[in-house]
Amino acid sequence: MTLLAVIGAFFGGMSGLQQSRAALHLERADWQVEDTSGFTTPPPRQQAGDLPDAWNPIRLPLALPIALLRQADGDATVGTSSAARPTRITWLRVSTRHLPSSNGPLALYGARIKTDGTIAVYADGRLVHRAQQLGPLWNSTRTPLWVELDRGPASTPPQEILIRLEHSRNTQVAVSSLWLGPVETLRGRHGLRQWLQQELPAMLSASFLAVGVFALFVWFRRPGETGYLLFFNLAATSFMRGLHFYVGQPIANDWFAWLTVNSLFWLVLVVHFFLRQLHQRPLRWLTWAVVLATTAVGVLTMPGLNLVQNTPRVTPLIYAVAALMGAAVCLVGGVSAWRRSTEGRLVAAGIGICVLLGITDWLLQNNFISPEGWYLGAYTNAVTFSVFGVLMYRRYVHAIGAVEQLNDSLAERLRKREADLELSHQRLRDVERLRTISDERQRLMQDMHDGLGSSLISAIRSVEGGGMSDEKISQILKSCLDDLKLTLDSLEPVEADLLLLLATLRYRLEPRLEGTGVSLRWEVQELPALEWLDPSSALHILRIVQESISNILRHTRATEIRVETALDGAGVRVTIEDNGQGFDVDKVLSSPSGRGLQNQRRRARSIQGTISWESRPTGTRFMLWLPLAREAVGA
Repeated sequence: MTLLAVIGAFFGGMSGLQQSRAALHLERADWQVEDTSGFTTPPPRQQAGDLPDAWNPIRLPLALPIALLRQADGDATVGTSSAARPTRITWLRVSTRHLPSSNGPLALYGARIKTDGTIAVYADGRLVHRAQQLGPLWNSTRTPLWVELDRGPASTPPQEILIRLEHSRNTQVAVSSLWLGPVETLRGRHGLRQWLQQELPAMLSASFLAVGVFALFVWFRRPGETGYLLFFNLAATSFMRGLHFYVGQPIANDWFAWLTVNSLFWLVLVVHFFLRQLHQRPLRWLTWAVVLATTAVGVLTMPGLNLVQNTPRVTPLIYAVAALMGAAVCLVGGVSAWRRSTEGRLVAAGIGICVLLGITDWLLQNNFISPEGWYLGAYTNAVTFSVFGVLMYRRYVHAIGAVEQLNDSLAERLRKREADLELSHQRLRDVERLRTISDERQRLMQDMHDGLGSSLISAIRSVEGGGMSDEKISQILKSCLDDLKLTLDSLEPVEADLLLLLATLRYRLEPRLEGTGVSLRWEVQELPALEWLDPSSALHILRIVQESISNILRHTRATEIRVETALDGAGVRVTIEDNGQGFDVDKVLSSPSGRGLQNQRRRARSIQGTISWESRPTGTRFMLWLPLAREAVGA
């Protein structure tokens, strides 16, 4: 957007330059100097003939060198009011008789008129322009001269223009060449000068200050990073330093001059601390020198103390001191950062450019350069903003690169960690599989030893003793076969489904029940899954139910067996009921013949379940309760 604005202003200015052929370029004038006492209000009418006949011809632009040491000499004016200070009035008389004929209002334009006092313009003796303030002005030299002239009663252009320049005794004035012509013809030339010398620097300074305020708020959240605070101070001091470039009206306030002059020293001081942070060298001697010089200039030029009058008589020397201090900071900071910090070298180079721009302004201000030149110091903010913008860009790109590198490193470490975890999980799965196989092998061996093995050993001893009938032997072998089938059934995956486990047992028992003439009623309902139902627990449940049905077949002479399941509180209940003859539960449990019931109770406790019997003369009801969730048992 700024680039487009510059291009537009350039072409607009070129258009105005082409049209300026209809205007009169005033390059000759007469001048004289009048000694006065104090700054006064210009009279409403002033003819050139009323002044002494001491006119001297000159060529414009006029720029006489200033004796700087003579300006700095103290005199009796120190501490006096502005009205009593010795002053001078420089009069310029230009002839406009060769102005091309034109219609419409006329305008007088000058690129620059340098004076520290008021400027008054008279057209044929009539006052057509004057400054409103009295006293030394501090920013009038940055404002182009633009005066719109009213034509005379007969609509004739003025024949003579008289310019009154009021200034301090030892201040030398400077006047650029003048243009007189139609307003529309000169407006582009004046607008280009006004925009490039005041409006564009104001935009750049405001942008720099906005970024500085953003850095200040970042520092509020991260007070340990002083670079953000230094950046804000840099933006603020740069903005204050450029106030005299883009404040619109001429200002006579001494505090305004004190602020704009001393902000230059503050700017150099902040840059020094910024460079010192970059190259990490204390440079105590230079730090003390810069701090003391800044403090001394601030105190000596303070308006309220009146130690040194802060007027154009001493400001050229003050600016020279600031230029020397800036050059020293730039040179020492650049050498210190040469091998330590690329950013430090960049900042030192940028400050060196700003010092050179400031020197050109100093030469222009002190009439060593034509007053038609440009104040390049107005663009020091742009240079500083560009330098630190490059720093911010470098750090932003570096931060992005560091984050990407860190992410790549973390991703690589994560991949290695995932590979290690996958290998560890694979080893754990192998170990767990081997452990499961070992535990299952031991369980089967123990179960076959305690169940099937014991039954076979008893049968072998009975057969060898010859005291057992074939029917008894057949029953023992069938019992052994049932134990073997139960062991095999417990290995089948039941997926925590108790009904599926009981259905497997029913499939095994139905052929046996058909041979005995006992009917089986299967009255089961859907039950929640038992997550703890593993092969070992399944075998315990199968043996408990098998033992209950075997007791019914051996002892009760029942003709019907009913199996029922139901949800009971925090568990499930399996009920087995027959219609045979009952028995005394307590008596059987306390007798040696009740070992089977004791085994059922022991198995139920091992899976955190409970069993109970209700026996009547007309039948017996057996109930097995199993929990839905089983508590963890320590090893």
